[in-house]
Amino acid sequence: MNTMSHQPRLERLRRRMEEAGIDVMLCFKPENSFYLTGFNPIIYSHPVVAILPREGKASMLVHALRDDHARASTFLEDIRLYGAWSTKVTMGPSWLEALKTMLTEGGFAEAVVGIEEDFLPMTRYRDLQGILPGARFADVSQLVFETRLIKDADEIANARAAAAIADVGMYAAVDAVGQGGNEREIAITSMAAMNRYWAETYPDAEVCDFGSLEGGVQNGLWTWVFTHERIFMNCDNPTVRRPVKGEPVFIDIWTIVNGIHAENERTVAVGTLPDEIKRAIESIIAIRESIVPLIKPGTPISELYAQARRGLEENGYGRFLPGRIGHGIGLGAHEGPSLDAKTSFPLEAGMLLTLEPNLRMPGVCGTQISDTILVTETGCECLTRSPNGFLQV
Repeated sequence: MNTMSHQPRLERLRRRMEEAGIDVMLCFKPENSFYLTGFNPIIYSHPVVAILPREGKASMLVHALRDDHARASTFLEDIRLYGAWSTKVTMGPSWLEALKTMLTEGGFAEAVVGIEEDFLPMTRYRDLQGILPGARFADVSQLVFETRLIKDADEIANARAAAAIADVGMYAAVDAVGQGGNEREIAITSMAAMNRYWAETYPDAEVCDFGSLEGGVQNGLWTWVFTHERIFMNCDNPTVRRPVKGEPVFIDIWTIVNGIHAENERTVAVGTLPDEIKRAIESIIAIRESIVPLIKPGTPISELYAQARRGLEENGYGRFLPGRIGHGIGLGAHEGPSLDAKTSFPLEAGMLLTLEPNLRMPGVCGTQISDTILVTETGCECLTRSPNGFLQV
């Protein structure tokens, strides 16, 4: 992994830490510890702690069984171990005691320690208070969020790769709809195509997603398929229900490459749709096209939502307004900012977001079309490039 490509994000974090008066930051949240270290253990049954001092070298604390994996993945030099595993030399059996030693030796026993209040359970927070009774804790959730908003060159390159894989999956899914496949067959066909393309085109890339304390996600190339009324479920395991003529099919694809996500969502017409459903889909397509020119540096995010709202109201869909028309994407498949009426800060070059104005009309239909979009210096670039107009098979 290229150490230099990660230095800009660490320096941006340090500048924000200085402004906030944070002496050292501890990150446990998988996406954030990866952001600081480049290491994703896939399963987080033992804590991974990324430690970033305002001055000095960043370090990482991992369980001994993750040692080889961590050293092969991280761009950091300072890796400390805890626990017991084979002949590994560790700082002791407990991550908590090891962390106490590291922070005390670093001079942070009575420092201002940044923690992720939006992620840490109360038990872990109390544990940290117990080992650092003289420290003052401050929330760095917003600080990290603001830093992650602007993607670095390597993150953008990974987003492009993830989007390319998603496009392959979408082509395969749409074709499988045309072949008469059921939800499960469509999803399997799509995911198989994505995995083949990944293996052939990006052999050195990882597609693991971020796991949890109790499970891991070894492969994050996912396709969901929903037929007709099941569109209202938004997220569910595909069934053996087969699309029939005259109804829409919602295809939802998420991909990830080296920690960075992309999203590609399409609504596909099976045969000729009833006029009311076709009109809803065509209205959403037109509304999306009216929003794209607004996606550029300086545009307040709320203005994108306002444009979608105007379009929906003008087309007679005012009472079906969605809560948002997209979201940030990157280390999280659904991260901030939310593209809604309340988010007023402006777009900046380097942001990644999804554009997904949609309609959910109970008893009639649901529509969803989403692309992964990069905000550029002069406007925007759509990274997912499979056809996003009216699709009919």
